[in-house]
Amino acid sequence: MIERANAFDFLGPRTLVGPALQVGDPAPDFALVNAMLATETLASFAGKPLVLSVVPSLDTSVCSKQSLRFNEAATTLADRVSFVTVSADLPWAQARWCSSNHADFLQTLSDHRELSFGQSYGTYLPDFRVESRAVFVVDAAGVLCYAEYVPTAGQEPDYAAALAALEAALA
Repeated sequence: MIERANAFDFLGPRTLVGPALQVGDPAPDFALVNAMLATETLASFAGKPLVLSVVPSLDTSVCSKQSLRFNEAATTLADRVSFVTVSADLPWAQARWCSSNHADFLQTLSDHRELSFGQSYGTYLPDFRVESRAVFVVDAAGVLCYAEYVPTAGQEPDYAAALAALEAALA
C-alpha cells in the first residue's frame, strides 16, 4: 500500500496507508460489517448516491458531531441517498452510539476486522488502528464526486462542500 503523511493533532505527523482518492476515480469496493454482523459492500448501495463519512471513533466529540450532521442531512434525503458512517469501532458500539444519539437516518458500518476499507480509501492510520477523518460522495454510477481527507483529527470536514457535491450528484 501507498503510505502518505497526515497530522494527528498533538501527536504529530502520522502515516496514512492507502491511495489518495480523487474526484473522478471509481469508488473502490469494500467489505464492512453492519450491526447484524453481515457484510456490506459497495454493491449494497448501488443505484443511488452514497455519502461515506469516515471517523476515527464515534465515541469522540468531533466524530459524533460529524455523524450527527450527516444524520441530519439524511432526514430529508434518505429516500434518495445512502448515508454511511465508517469507523473501526465494533458494530455493537456503533449500534449503541446510534441508539443513544437518535441517529436513525444513517447506517454505521465497521472496518474493525481488517481495516480494508481504510487501506482502499487511504484513511487507515496503522499507528492507532483507526480510520482518519474523511468524507467521500459516490454518485449513482459508482464514481467519486467528492473526496476530502481532513488533515487533523480534531477538525470537522467541510459539510457544505460535501453536501453541495451530493446535490450535484442528485441533479
